[in-house]
Amino acid sequence: LFLPSFQDLFGVSMVVPLMNLHIKSLGASHTVAGIIGSLYGIMQLFTSTFVGCWSDIVGRQYSLLACILLSALGYFLLGNSTTVFLFAISRVLVGIFKHTLSISKALLSDLVSERDRPLVMGRFNAASSVGFILGPVVGGYLAELKGGFYQTAFICASIFLLNGGLVWMLPWSEENTSNRNHYQDKETNSFSAKSNHKHHLKSATSRAVTNSSFFQSPWIQATTVLKKIKGIACSNLWDVFLVRFLMSVAILLYYSNFTLALEERFGVKPLFSGYLMSYSSALGVLAGCLLGPITRLYGHNTYRLLLHSSTFTCTLILLYASAPSIWMVILSSTFLAFSTTIGRTCIIDLELTVGGNEASGTLLGVGQSVTSVGRIIAPLLSGIAQEFSPCGPPSLAVGLALVAIVIMNANKQKYHNHGSVKLKDQ
Repeated sequence: LFLPSFQDLFGVSMVVPLMNLHIKSLGASHTVAGIIGSLYGIMQLFTSTFVGCWSDIVGRQYSLLACILLSALGYFLLGNSTTVFLFAISRVLVGIFKHTLSISKALLSDLVSERDRPLVMGRFNAASSVGFILGPVVGGYLAELKGGFYQTAFICASIFLLNGGLVWMLPWSEENTSNRNHYQDKETNSFSAKSNHKHHLKSATSRAVTNSSFFQSPWIQATTVLKKIKGIACSNLWDVFLVRFLMSVAILLYYSNFTLALEERFGVKPLFSGYLMSYSSALGVLAGCLLGPITRLYGHNTYRLLLHSSTFTCTLILLYASAPSIWMVILSSTFLAFSTTIGRTCIIDLELTVGGNEASGTLLGVGQSVTSVGRIIAPLLSGIAQEFSPCGPPSLAVGLALVAIVIMNANKQKYHNHGSVKLKDQ
């Protein structure tokens, strides 16, 4: 699963930076290009929860294969996009079905214990980030060639087809099922205190159903999906998702005008800003690899680690917003790469710990939808804040992060209960 995740982001990150140039070459205006550019995020917003829940119903293998193959079709259409309309169709198709990373994370959560989950998720994110670092470099090189965009899109589609083959060859049957049932039985015994809200998560298919569920009628599948989504809506996870939303928007605000702000404040050229962002991404990979020792240092208490990383993130963004020199920006960027990577992994682990693994695909899908809402709102907030100062977006980000920290402190007892249960489990 680590190799397909690397290939996934490697292929996508080759194509994405070239899309604006390509759609402009097709004759689209700035407004049309902006509307089409937002189609992917809008589709992700409305389909993340449904696809994640669908993977709980029909099983990870069929849902993951379907998403990979249909995403490959989307990028194949992109490689044939000689008109704006065909370009838009390809982005809609990819936006609906490009949930491969979320389903892969749900599969990992099925196969590992709660104790090992932050470590495995951290390594998974690190493998994905390496692909994201290398992809733009290769895509930029291919773009210099004649018909480079079309070649890059076809390579991306081929990578998705290769991923489909790798996923098909994974050992799916009894070994994975027994591992999953072992950990779910373990969690059922250890997390009896969560029965009140987990009752809502257990629908007609409380465990990821057998592969034969794939052949149920679409009506039965759709009904079960709606029941599971209703169960999430009736659970007491609102504060976890609100924390995720606030921290996502805060980090997006930090990056929203990063290049422009550095140029206005310190006279730094965009090339240097690009190097600084690549440097931060590389450190994020290192942070993902260090999650194991860090979680052991915290006694596998996800709540405490998330609270401390969020507080550190808030402090570093404040340091960036008030930085008197570029060296202070470099310092804050260095440590921010660690805190954001740790926080992103911890919030996913907390969602699964509080919500339970019975609906891991649904939980991760809802979390992805929450992040998508943040991606839509953050540019608007950034534009308004920049009217006052180049430091407006990061200053607003500090305020949102503080609200998230207050919410976590207000629900401290609930999180500590889950943390103590996890420790007893070990």
